[in-house]
Amino acid sequence: MQLYPLAFKTIFKDKIWGGQKIKTILNKDFSPLPNCGETWEISGVEGNVSEVADGNLTGAKLTELIEKYKGKLVGEKVFEKYGNQFPLLIKFIDANDDLSIQVHPNDELAKKRHNSFGKTEMWYILQADPGAQLNSGFNQPMTKEKYLHHLHSNTLHEILNMEPVQAGDVFFLPAGRIHYIGKGICLAEIQQTSDITYRIYDFDRTDDKGNKRELHTDLALDAIDYSFYENYKTSYTLLPNNTSPLVACPYFTTNLISSQIPIEKNYSEVDSFVIYICIEGNALIETTHGNVQLSIGRCLLLPAEIKTVKIQPQPHVRLLETYLP
Repeated sequence: MQLYPLAFKTIFKDKIWGGQKIKTILNKDFSPLPNCGETWEISGVEGNVSEVADGNLTGAKLTELIEKYKGKLVGEKVFEKYGNQFPLLIKFIDANDDLSIQVHPNDELAKKRHNSFGKTEMWYILQADPGAQLNSGFNQPMTKEKYLHHLHSNTLHEILNMEPVQAGDVFFLPAGRIHYIGKGICLAEIQQTSDITYRIYDFDRTDDKGNKRELHTDLALDAIDYSFYENYKTSYTLLPNNTSPLVACPYFTTNLISSQIPIEKNYSEVDSFVIYICIEGNALIETTHGNVQLSIGRCLLLPAEIKTVKIQPQPHVRLLETYLP
């Protein structure tokens, strides 16, 4: 059976801090959940593996498809490195309240402790309420001892770098960087396939049964990168009717396609699947293996064997384009 551009069924996650923007901004119906904190759009995480939403492969799981189609689906180099494990996890997040202050381990630590990949990620801000902000890194030179002093004194907020945000902002978060998403922010997240989070502080919240969520302060100590940087926001130049580079790291390359005119893409130099995340507008995606309509909040996995794509904005579109280097 021939591969084609694959859309997957959304996996909805009920979170203590979730809201309504998944529905109001991204047009996704998460009923019967009362709210939705995040959606997993393309996932190979065990227990949360994405299923194809339409076409001849409807219902097939992503991991089964990799097993069957191998390099034709993910790229020869990618299959060689990751086997049947899909290397990226694509999410939308709606923070109706502050998320926990947290950190993710790098590959080495995650392998040793959890037999897992680490978690390097990036955020693209889709919408932010007035005054919304997030944390990325420290606001001053840091040491483990200094960090512990603030942790035990309940003054962590004094050393966290807080960033006011607006739609279009981009943040790259290598594994080890302390961070949290503040309330009032809706974003798209691209990350390594990993569900390992060390929760450092959860604002003393309790769930509907009065229980606080587990903290992992000791595990976090060796995972945190205590480096200080002058700038944590990713700067980029928006190229109208073109492809703008955003992030390039060992785990993924992500660009922004913003256009009001048809764009032709040639991926003959890319030995990887390509993912489109629609973050604004609409477009018809035309390929030799079939056409797909994309609108805000929808994602598409282009198999590696599809090398030419025509993007037809209707009348304009903004896509995140991501693949493995």
